[in-house]
Amino acid sequence: MPNLIFITHPEVAIDPAVPVPHWALSPTGRSRMEAFARRPIVRTVEAVACSDERKARDGAEILAAHRALPIIVDPELGENDRSATGYIAPPEFWEVVDAFFAHPTRSVRGWERAVDAQARIVRAVTRLAEDRAVEGDIAVVSHGGVGSLLLAHLTGAPDARPCAQPHQAGGCFLSIDRKSMTLDHGWRTIDRDAIAS
Repeated sequence: MPNLIFITHPEVAIDPAVPVPHWALSPTGRSRMEAFARRPIVRTVEAVACSDERKARDGAEILAAHRALPIIVDPELGENDRSATGYIAPPEFWEVVDAFFAHPTRSVRGWERAVDAQARIVRAVTRLAEDRAVEGDIAVVSHGGVGSLLLAHLTGAPDARPCAQPHQAGGCFLSIDRKSMTLDHGWRTIDRDAIAS
């Protein structure tokens, strides 16, 4: 059965002076994506999609180049909208993230509500999975926050925080059966086949 491989972008070049959606992958992030693009799991990919944020586009471009495929850019695959605050440095950022997941029906500091971001990412991934023009696997390069919300939806988890990717800097993937829209496997890092812990 063909799968949808949902990949979170790896490490980015953080620049507080640049809007977060415009951050690029760092050299480490690019190197990790290049290595992932050479893995056997990518050989059956027939379409590559990503959000319109630069870090996701960077990752998608790497995968697409290895498969000689065009890229489908879909803004609905974007991270939860945090433009109300812009860049927030850790550890404060992680406190706001915790509040975002803990209060899914409330806008935390002006951020997009978790329930809205979840509905959006589920809608976008479902639309891609149902694309009959693509018979094989589809790779989606997106983001960790909405990835957590997607995994919570797929597993029926009431709280998305425990569904967070295991590598805080990103670069994880999960696999979804396209026909049934059920989880094939949970988070693994792009660096190895073993389930990340």
